[in-house]
Amino acid sequence: MLAFAMTSHTTPLTPAQAETLRQVLQRDGFDFEAKQYALFAARKGKVNVVVYQKGPKLLIQGKDTEDFIRFTLEPEVLGEARLGYEEIVQPELFEPHFGIDESGKGDFFGPLVIAGAYTDAAITRHLMAAGIMDSKRISSAARIRQLAALIRATPGCRTAVVAIGPARYNALYQEFGNLNQLLAWGHARVIEQLAAALPACPRALSDQFAHPLVLQRALKQKGLTLTLEQRTKGESDTAVAAASILARERFIDWIDKTSAACGVRLPLGAAAVVVDAGRELVARHGSAALAKTAKLHFRTTHLVLATPPPADPPG
Repeated sequence: MLAFAMTSHTTPLTPAQAETLRQVLQRDGFDFEAKQYALFAARKGKVNVVVYQKGPKLLIQGKDTEDFIRFTLEPEVLGEARLGYEEIVQPELFEPHFGIDESGKGDFFGPLVIAGAYTDAAITRHLMAAGIMDSKRISSAARIRQLAALIRATPGCRTAVVAIGPARYNALYQEFGNLNQLLAWGHARVIEQLAAALPACPRALSDQFAHPLVLQRALKQKGLTLTLEQRTKGESDTAVAAASILARERFIDWIDKTSAACGVRLPLGAAAVVVDAGRELVARHGSAALAKTAKLHFRTTHLVLATPPPADPPG
């Protein structure tokens, strides 16, 4: 039995399950609409359903989320009852551990932010019921901030955030020579901070961004001996999802504050609109402003400054 009403839920689907769900929604009179990065999206009454291409992954939102899961999704699509049985189906989600994730890795402007969160069974139940999910599934900055505040207010949920601003990031990138080493350094710092607060925590889980040995070596250098698990799609873990929200909050806060300070809206990503913003920034404040706002090893830098990019290494 859930402690209180669920208004948001995510779960992976197979392609066949996604197609079954589409047919069920059509049969039941859902209204379909186009949505970016989605196979399909539909709504009816107090429930919204989106199946994202990547995965595929299903997102359900609305006051009737729990009823939709119990009476439609589980019996007609999944073929098994999961809601309320997560501790049996996925017991590792409820065991004490740290979850680590980052934000800003693929964005030209802004810092690299790495965050961590500690969860146990009680914390996980609370965060799951509150709708904590991978931050990439949340398009609203207001919602990110709301959920981040909820995470910090959750009793027993210890958190840590390491924000590496562009100037520091550029210096560290030169020192380490590649992004994976820099990411490992940042992840290890977050785990170190969490382990100092909760030394009895036995395990840390991180989304896999490189060969597992890269982060393992970084932890060994800090004398950390807890069990480290790395896996792709780590954000399906509640602790990692919470960390992704905390990291995203710090990232968008930096973007908003710096955009206001420099008088140029700094877009996310690394597409053409980012190049335009970079050129406007340089026109207003000079090329030195890029080192304070952007990750200079991106090829976007050469597009902004109209300089030739470095040649790719042989092979």
